[in-house]
Amino acid sequence: MQLQQGQLAKIIGLSLGNAFVAIGLPYELGQSGRATKREFGDFQCNGAMAGGKTLGKNPREIATQIAAMIAGQAGIEKIEVAGPGFLNIFLEPTLLNNRANEILDDDRAGAEIVPVPRKIIVDYAGPNVAKSMHVGHLRATIIGDSLKRIFRFRGDEVLGDAHFGDWGFQMGLLIASLAQEQPDLPYFDENHTDAYPEISPVTLADLERIYPQAAAKVKVDENYRDKARKATAELQAGRAGYRALWAHFVTVSREALKREFAALGVEFDLWLGESDVDHLIADMVEDLAKKGILVDDQGAKVVFVHDKMVPAKDGGERPNVPPLLVISSEGSAMYGTTDLATILDRKNRFQAELVLYCVDQRQSEHFETVFRASDKAGYLRRDQLEHIGFGTMNGKDGKPFKTREGGVLKLHDLITMVRTKAADKLQEAGVAKDLPAEERAQIGDMVGIAALKFADLQNFRGTSYVFDLDKFLSFEGKTGPYLLYACVRIKAILRKAAEQGVIAGEIMIAEEAERELLLTLDGFELALSGAYEKRSPHILADHAYNLAGAFSAFYANCPILAASDGAVRASRLALASATLKQLEIALDLLGIQAPERM
Repeated sequence: MQLQQGQLAKIIGLSLGNAFVAIGLPYELGQSGRATKREFGDFQCNGAMAGGKTLGKNPREIATQIAAMIAGQAGIEKIEVAGPGFLNIFLEPTLLNNRANEILDDDRAGAEIVPVPRKIIVDYAGPNVAKSMHVGHLRATIIGDSLKRIFRFRGDEVLGDAHFGDWGFQMGLLIASLAQEQPDLPYFDENHTDAYPEISPVTLADLERIYPQAAAKVKVDENYRDKARKATAELQAGRAGYRALWAHFVTVSREALKREFAALGVEFDLWLGESDVDHLIADMVEDLAKKGILVDDQGAKVVFVHDKMVPAKDGGERPNVPPLLVISSEGSAMYGTTDLATILDRKNRFQAELVLYCVDQRQSEHFETVFRASDKAGYLRRDQLEHIGFGTMNGKDGKPFKTREGGVLKLHDLITMVRTKAADKLQEAGVAKDLPAEERAQIGDMVGIAALKFADLQNFRGTSYVFDLDKFLSFEGKTGPYLLYACVRIKAILRKAAEQGVIAGEIMIAEEAERELLLTLDGFELALSGAYEKRSPHILADHAYNLAGAFSAFYANCPILAASDGAVRASRLALASATLKQLEIALDLLGIQAPERM
């Protein structure tokens, strides 16, 4: 288990760093990390090893010199030189106590705020009109939502955008197909002048039935394909009936999707889509041409973004990054064109300084092309655009998760399956059995969603993982339910304390398990900043799990309400309260909510 450092390590690092500078070595050599064993102190520093190479001296000699310089400084109880030149640092109890009480009194539980906030847009989920979300949308949604929460908590001004797929040829397909099924609808009457119906003529189920049929038909029926293309062109040109029908498609799809997102505890600040930038494309294309970066290429118009040529499979050469196809040889704006216009919109309308795209890592080349085109056009710079790629959620066969029939599992069906399994798990374990049925059902939902989210977020996003619901729902091990149980146990202690009239007081670190719990609490800021800087929620998930484990050890070794000394009771109760606060904040940043009881 990798242990995190935090504010205490920064304090020690300041003293050590200044000491290294004083003998002509870099400040960074003073960085320290948690000691691997208690006998090695609270923190260890191995900077003398690198310093020895730089100065051509014995590292132990340098370590001895550094130890002498900082021995007796405030906060340091003892410093030892070990082995070939390691520095073992033991902290004074006063420093530990002060840090514990700082965390207790801090609404942010020890977390810092970025010095210079930025305006950030997180683009995640990527739902589409006429299509239910499937398991492929799950990771984009969970990871994106967590990153939005983390960035916002750090102090940035963040907007989450679902980036709705609501424009293009697929809309023409739906219109053309519905025109054949229900030709008498007023939307298809070019002479219709009255207001169009407010109630949609189709449901999401209708759209899900129509779309795959239309998509299959267009591949074999050229006449039908021409009708769909014409419908697409007329929609985008502003034909009133088609616009009204399209608005129904969007509304029924969006409302259904919002229910799925609500079940996951996910919200968006923006529900913008491809259609929202359609009016920008003509002027943008003209701008690209005026800047001299839009060039003709075999009848199409492209923006070349490569910086070198690399060997091609045919023995020749090809650009290391493909060009952005802006206008096809048929005169149509392309998918990448819309993405580029969206970047321009995010810059001009929202003054975005950073945009994160949470999309399957298999789309990396597409985004690299679009991002380079944005940079070349002078919209947002390449370093202001990031593709947050991720691996797949796989079945036990190691392949992307499918239904038993081999189809793609709908997200709604997955959530239902998880909720049902969680309820069964609670019943088997006898958890919450004495609670009212309604509350027990709510707890089951929380356990299921926590299991699903934590199973995803505990992994580095770039890796794939195996979907194993029985493992995810366990109350033991590194799981969401285990973390929920840790929260519930602390809440039960606090309720019992209130009933007994025990009040939390000043924290005084004395026992080893208390010390370990505090040092873990102190690591919150480093874990949070790591998740923030690396765009990797798994670092925060690791911290939450380590914190729950440290509290479990503390609870087993340090009686709280049963402590004979009143000051000790008050101290340990306060330490438990600080743990709950930080643990709930960490879980909230992962998009996980803990129940009050089980």
